[in-house]
Amino acid sequence: MCNVNQTEVTEFLLLGFKGLYKYKFLLFILFLFCYLMILAGNLLIIVLVSTKHNLNTPMFFFVKHLAVADILSTTTIVPMMLNVILYDMKEVPVGSCIFHLHMVFMFGYSPIFLLTIMSYDRYLAICRPMRYNSIMQPRVCFKMVLGSWFVNFFITFDMIFVWQLEFCGSNTIDHFFCDFGYVLELTTSDTHLLTLVDFVIDIIGGVIPLALILISYLSIFFIIMILSSTSGLSKAFSTCGSHLTIVCIYYGTILMIYMSPSKDRSSSTNKLLSLLYIVVSPMMNPIIYSLRNQEIRRTLQQMFRQC
Repeated sequence: MCNVNQTEVTEFLLLGFKGLYKYKFLLFILFLFCYLMILAGNLLIIVLVSTKHNLNTPMFFFVKHLAVADILSTTTIVPMMLNVILYDMKEVPVGSCIFHLHMVFMFGYSPIFLLTIMSYDRYLAICRPMRYNSIMQPRVCFKMVLGSWFVNFFITFDMIFVWQLEFCGSNTIDHFFCDFGYVLELTTSDTHLLTLVDFVIDIIGGVIPLALILISYLSIFFIIMILSSTSGLSKAFSTCGSHLTIVCIYYGTILMIYMSPSKDRSSSTNKLLSLLYIVVSPMMNPIIYSLRNQEIRRTLQQMFRQC
């Protein structure tokens, strides 16, 4: 319960990009264009992989689900951000903000697990090529993707503790969406247990997948060093190039955000870093796969010729 001199908070006030209100229409158009690019690029990948038989491989099956994850994670945040920009600031009920935070958690971890599966796929393709087809069968790929989504839903159970938090006094969030750290700063409840659970989830959903990706690529690196033929090296780099680029972009932005405490950074820096993984990374994924992958380029060229 709130103290006598405190008011129970029923709404949070999202400040958005304060100080840039006079550029709000420019920002709105810019981020709307980026959002439409994300939707168009990832939907194109989904349609191509779903309809073209030459892309019916395990790697592109995972790429399709990565595109779905990018659309879901971006759609969770960007529409709210556009709303905040358009109206300078936005009042959000506490229940809606926590539900929004739940969606951010639920879809935010999806790309991480899919990138981990894709790194294992690349490991098998290069280090165990003779067993690749026998292991990466369609039903196995489907179970792996289904398992990644199941784990993604499972690790968001810490939201149960967030729903029990009490908020009294201040209700201002200096961000463009309901961020977990800012919500915890406003609560008057004890957050030690929630912080511990969140730390465990970060280990399961962030550190362990990164360790598995590193192990996969270290194994690939040693195999590449053993290969003496130029064609073998070229094939290995072309096989892993797109995925490794996306891993570097995604984890690079995440590490920049979490390597230093948010209290040591200004709110403007936090917003800029958040934009990197909310907007830039999902927008780059289709571009990287369409430009670096010969099969995607060839399929796009055939489709444009037919049109």
